[in-house]
Amino acid sequence: MPQLRPNRYRTHTCGALRAADVGQEIVLSGWVDANRDMGGVIFIDLRDRTGVTQLVFDPQRSGGVHAEAAKLRGEWVVQAKGKVVARPADRRNTKLETGDVEIEVSELEVLNRSKTPPIEIRDDLTAGDEARLTYRYLDLRRRPMQRVLQTRHKAAMAVRNHLTGEGFTEVETPFLIKWTPGGARPFLVPSRLHPGKFYALAESPQLFKQLLMVAGTDRYYQIVRCFRDEDLRIDRQPEFTQVDIEMSFVEQDDIFASVEGAIAAVWKEVLGIELKLPFERVPFDEAMSRWGNDKPDRRFGLEHVELTEVVKKHDGGGIKIMKAVADSGGIVKGLRLPKQHEMPRAQIDKLETFVKGMGAKGLAWAKIGPDGSWGNAPLAKVIAEGMRKDFNQALGAEEGDLLLFQFGPEAMVHTVMANLRLHLGKKFGLIPEYGSGGKWDFFWVVDPPLFEYDEEHKRWVAAHHAFSMPHRECLADLERGAGDQSHASPLKQVKCYRYDLVLNGYEVAGGSVRIHRREIQRLVFQALGISETEEQEKFGFLLDAFEHGAPPHGGIAMGWDRLVWLLSETESMRDVFAFPKNQKGVDMMNGSPAEVDGALLKDCAVKVDLPEPEKPA
Repeated sequence: MPQLRPNRYRTHTCGALRAADVGQEIVLSGWVDANRDMGGVIFIDLRDRTGVTQLVFDPQRSGGVHAEAAKLRGEWVVQAKGKVVARPADRRNTKLETGDVEIEVSELEVLNRSKTPPIEIRDDLTAGDEARLTYRYLDLRRRPMQRVLQTRHKAAMAVRNHLTGEGFTEVETPFLIKWTPGGARPFLVPSRLHPGKFYALAESPQLFKQLLMVAGTDRYYQIVRCFRDEDLRIDRQPEFTQVDIEMSFVEQDDIFASVEGAIAAVWKEVLGIELKLPFERVPFDEAMSRWGNDKPDRRFGLEHVELTEVVKKHDGGGIKIMKAVADSGGIVKGLRLPKQHEMPRAQIDKLETFVKGMGAKGLAWAKIGPDGSWGNAPLAKVIAEGMRKDFNQALGAEEGDLLLFQFGPEAMVHTVMANLRLHLGKKFGLIPEYGSGGKWDFFWVVDPPLFEYDEEHKRWVAAHHAFSMPHRECLADLERGAGDQSHASPLKQVKCYRYDLVLNGYEVAGGSVRIHRREIQRLVFQALGISETEEQEKFGFLLDAFEHGAPPHGGIAMGWDRLVWLLSETESMRDVFAFPKNQKGVDMMNGSPAEVDGALLKDCAVKVDLPEPEKPA
């Protein structure tokens, strides 16, 4: 309970009083949460963010205050003076921390009246998002929303205390920066003092935190607001928060230890849970093979099984299209749906429609019959017996199980099978819902490729970004492949020190050990087809800094909003923002974005040229 300095408005908060306070004369202020007239005796529940206290107005003892209490309405702001008394045994409320006491009110003052609120101030509010966002200041009065704000605050303090204890310094970096091509679309801010020129709002402090390492700061962190002008969805806002970390003279393990300590401190402070450290590490290739993505939810089964080598062993096993895929560098994957999850033929057909929506040409399947037969499945007519048996063995198939297969280009197969697994997990209730108290599955995904092949443009591109340090043993492949844009380029072998922290199927943090030597950075740029002129134009100030004694360094950024969302177990990530925008980027409460005065535009040398409205067809 927060420490309170008594003043004329209150001596205690509404959630503070206990049986030990019986007999005290106190003053409370807050909002009228409920008003009940029980045959002459009036009970008022008075609420603030700390809780609720019951006020009692007995006509036999309260005098004129009783008549005033009868006029009170919901959400009026009032001040009450009186004595703390023990509730009669039949009126004790075990659901409230203040449920053993009540206040016999002797003085009452209305501090402010309220109109009838457009949304109900109740824990189980059913109002739509539009109403909640329009009247956000009312929505935030509700106890669940106040709990989320307190959770976010406690979590942030736990991170700050932990990192400060490890010798980190919190440093603020600029929001107004230079725009450079690449990355997310930025918000632009016109400069009045420099007509025709613009700042960009920083999408992250990435370059600045690396420069702080060059500056000798050694250990930096910042809980920082970031901005991206992207298409929105339910879990994305145009402004969001990161816990940004960078460290000098470190290896990957050092960064992991600091982040794990911070996460453990948060879970201990907020939930009272001791997390087991260190977190498990899963190689990127293993994650893709078993789950089809690099942020899998491991709390349920339905793992994928790679079958490409089985197909090669049997030279296609009578399935020509699988042989062609395996021979051309594609992959074949299978998934076993256990027999207890019944899937009639009509629903299997719907699964095929589902995967076609992700770019797949179809969905092969087989229902396991007696002795491992595939019954009347389409593949049963052509598959060789030996390959069928090897498929069954690899997938652990038993009678009644449904086997689902996908084959084709590696990226497509992984995407389709990953989403198919999640779809089935949701369909059969295998994924714990929010608020269910499911286990906290933290793990690192490590050692991803530095490059990936762009099939459309027939060239290698950065799989994430171009500043992650390659593995030492991969530097020779990087040098040999710097000018090779073929599928078989040695660049495909280059792994890097990049890593993601995953929690229950969500990426909650990501970072890398950085390239700190210009000659290695130049090799990566050459592999990406970036000329020396282009690299100087885009990243010159960072590369110049690397030539002035840049230490080995690395870092990470935690997606703070997502982490607090998972920690709070609220239904929507939007709930962890005090004042969020809707899915169109509009603040329903204050009406932004909005037009501005033409004189201000003129001062900033900005002319608005709106597109012509589309004509109806």
